[in-house]
Amino acid sequence: MTPIVDPNIATPETVLGALDFAGVAVFAATGALAAAREKHDLVTFAFFGAITGVGGGTLRDLLIGNPVFWVQDWRYIAVCLAASVAVWLLGARPWRFRALLWLDAVGLAAYGVLGAAKAEAAGVPALICIVMGALTACFGGIVRDLLAGQPSILLRREITVSAALLAATVYVVGRAAGLEAWPAAFVGAACGFVLRAGALQWGWSLPAFRGGRARA
Repeated sequence: MTPIVDPNIATPETVLGALDFAGVAVFAATGALAAAREKHDLVTFAFFGAITGVGGGTLRDLLIGNPVFWVQDWRYIAVCLAASVAVWLLGARPWRFRALLWLDAVGLAAYGVLGAAKAEAAGVPALICIVMGALTACFGGIVRDLLAGQPSILLRREITVSAALLAATVYVVGRAAGLEAWPAAFVGAACGFVLRAGALQWGWSLPAFRGGRARA
């Protein structure tokens, strides 16, 4: 059987392993914050947190033929539940929905790298590693937004998916250039976060298609 991931990144004691658990926690927190916006109960908080935290990684593992990661390791679901309960216990805070955006930025960067790294460990070609990084980072957020009745991140002009693609691309290129996993991961995640942070802080966005008919 193909290993789930390279042993060097499989445990939370390593840099990439710790980034994996941190990414799950951050995305779970964004799911719980989305539930908070709609004033749902604790069970819905946990559901939103879990599906956002592990949704992207689940799709990635199914597509590359790996065992689904959270089925193999119960700690991922435990992290999602803990993050959801923490958001619940924090209660109403004026800054929490702004925190949702910044936590999402961290998650996009971290999981863009992690998705690419796990695909790389499964022997997937470089271009598909980048795609898997973007799917890992974005799919959980897409499901979260659909469940919460919010506009999907795919339909927003601001930079979101592009940040995950950048993080995954920098990681894959760094590895191809001979960098070890952890420095490539650090540089990739930092690049993705900076791009998303610029979108949040200064309104960066990609150019829109100019050939279509303007909306009335």
